[in-house]
Amino acid sequence: MANLKDIRDRIGSVKNTRKITEAMRLVAAAKVRRAQEQVLRSRPFADRLARVLENLQSRMRFEDADAPLLEQRDVATITLMAVTGDRGLCGGYNANIIKRTEQRVAELKGQGYAVDLVLIGRKAITYFQNRASQYTIRATFTGLEQVPKASEAMGIANEVLAEFLTGTTDRVEIIFTKFINLVSSKPVIQTLLPLDPQGIAIPEDEIFRLTTRDGQLGVEVGTAANEQPRLPSDIVFEQSPDQLLNALLPLYLENQLLRSLQEAAASELASRMTAMNNASDNAKALAKTLTLDYNKARQAAITQEILEVVGGAAAMA
Repeated sequence: MANLKDIRDRIGSVKNTRKITEAMRLVAAAKVRRAQEQVLRSRPFADRLARVLENLQSRMRFEDADAPLLEQRDVATITLMAVTGDRGLCGGYNANIIKRTEQRVAELKGQGYAVDLVLIGRKAITYFQNRASQYTIRATFTGLEQVPKASEAMGIANEVLAEFLTGTTDRVEIIFTKFINLVSSKPVIQTLLPLDPQGIAIPEDEIFRLTTRDGQLGVEVGTAANEQPRLPSDIVFEQSPDQLLNALLPLYLENQLLRSLQEAAASELASRMTAMNNASDNAKALAKTLTLDYNKARQAAITQEILEVVGGAAAMA
């Protein structure tokens, strides 16, 4: 059995580790709240944009519009955008996205398509750059804010827009982690380009809220209706519907990308909260086990000392 000092040192080390993991859990919870506030702040613009597009849709068929971002063409090259984090200690969050990206690349290559990658987050960049002979990396983005901003989404959107409009790629898909709740998230694949004419003017949007119940942090996901008033049907635009559509669709793309980045960030923070909470619980259980071992070792040492005293007294009698 280990000596008392070693066990005591291990107990102290485990308790210090638990303090660190608990602090990291609380930091992640605070950042989830910030992400929630960021989503709410971006909603008025997204809602107003949806209303304008809804009004345009009532005047014309998007399928018939002369809009390059809606153009359905023969697919030869597909760009995959993989969204991971810059940091670890978040369970299987990064590994799941990397695994799903590898699977999707294999699926598309098996169907005869050329595939290139746009990587967001240091974890994906490091992984795929170490395998550069197997994958074509088109662009990388790292150092994004923990709570993504519109300016960051704009920079990434401009990159994929340039590829799509110049014909370098024929379809753009994004692979990110869809936020479900604090203990559940899943990698999903969505097509960013070309845009789907049927899904542009949506009446509702998903939002998430950080809650506290019985002292436990939680996140609820729900839908929020568009609170912006509908535009009058007889409103007159100076530009033609096609001109307006071509001006608004890049903004719509940026907004869709921002939503995906925000959802991925929320999933990463929730995964980190869960991982740190599990680590704290494990540290607590380990400290309890070590305390029992310490008490047993201490009792054994005391018993041994008593036996030695009694044995010495008996020898002198």
